Amino acid sequence: MNKRILKSVLATCCLALVGAVQAAEPFKIGLIVPMTGPFASTGKQIDLAARLYMQEHGDEVAGRKIQLILKDDGGIQPETTKRIAQELVVQEKVDVLAGFGLTPLAFATAPIATRAKVPMVVMAAATSSVVQKSPYIVRVAQTLPQVTAPLAQWALSDEADIKSVITLVADYGPGHDTEKVFTKSFTEGGGQILDSLRIPLQNPDFAPFLQRAKDAKPDALFVFVPSGPGSTLLKQYASRGLADEGIRLIGTGILDDDQLPGAGPEALGMITALHYSAAHDSPENKAYVQAFRKFSGENLRPDYMSVGGWDGMHLIYEALRKAGPDAKGDELLAAMKGMSWTSPRGPVSIDPETRDIVQNVYIRRAEMVDGEIYNVEFKTIKNVKDPGL
Repeated sequence: MNKRILKSVLATCCLALVGAVQAAEPFKIGLIVPMTGPFASTGKQIDLAARLYMQEHGDEVAGRKIQLILKDDGGIQPETTKRIAQELVVQEKVDVLAGFGLTPLAFATAPIATRAKVPMVVMAAATSSVVQKSPYIVRVAQTLPQVTAPLAQWALSDEADIKSVITLVADYGPGHDTEKVFTKSFTEGGGQILDSLRIPLQNPDFAPFLQRAKDAKPDALFVFVPSGPGSTLLKQYASRGLADEGIRLIGTGILDDDQLPGAGPEALGMITALHYSAAHDSPENKAYVQAFRKFSGENLRPDYMSVGGWDGMHLIYEALRKAGPDAKGDELLAAMKGMSWTSPRGPVSIDPETRDIVQNVYIRRAEMVDGEIYNVEFKTIKNVKDPGL
């Protein structure tokens, strides 16, 4: 073999070896969620669902080993989330950023995703404008307008017969979105908003606001609070005697599925609208709930945050499978747009234009089922897009 041929063979072997090493590098997902602090339940649900997905679907896609890197941001300081995201991009060289428990945290991270051209899969933050903050954001959670408008329309129906409402929302982006959309939808249909109340996001005291609502005597109190404070609100709603005055409690979420088993009788009868319930009647969800409870090690019931984690992992897995093992940010993003699948929550898809999720919204009533309280769906609004503001 002459020297020229030998060099050619060696060069080819070197290139093949380099390619093999590159292909063997893990595909890294940086999962940023609150595992401590007031919103720790959000992080716990998302983390459990993400790891359960990996257990059930394997940790290799298209020849790439999947590595999930969990980071706790505490859930309340946007600068902390931004710093963690920057470290994940620069030091860990993650292929995808994911998680984001609250809107301000997603907002803070968006510029990093844009500069690095790294897809950012939002599994929780629900302000309508989140996806507009970066062309690399794809959302698998919900938007508050998406689940709020159907509830306002139901409230105006003959079945509900609600003509006057006071709104009570947490004083931050998603709460403002919810208040605006409910007010618009409800008043355009002929309903009356008697008052609009906003409560602090951190350490809220509901008592004075509930007293104002009781004094105004609306047909219903519409509530939005983030994951966590709902149990306190329910107890104060009951102790203040609003139910005794005939003031019905409606809202988006209020009390998450994982918290309902510990709720008292005051939760029964509350009407909520959301995109998921652990009581959702489908084979996919029954299998998911059973697997989640076992995987949690404490028989924990999955809530709507968990399906953000589950579906976020599904989106990432399938995008990598579709785009190929060497796919980078833009190729992964293109593969995510327009994707559709059957989730534990029902049929979902990613709108190719907005990069936001399209999904069913369910009107649910808190009822006793086999000795436990569940949000039981009684009305389905299909294929709902974010209506915006």
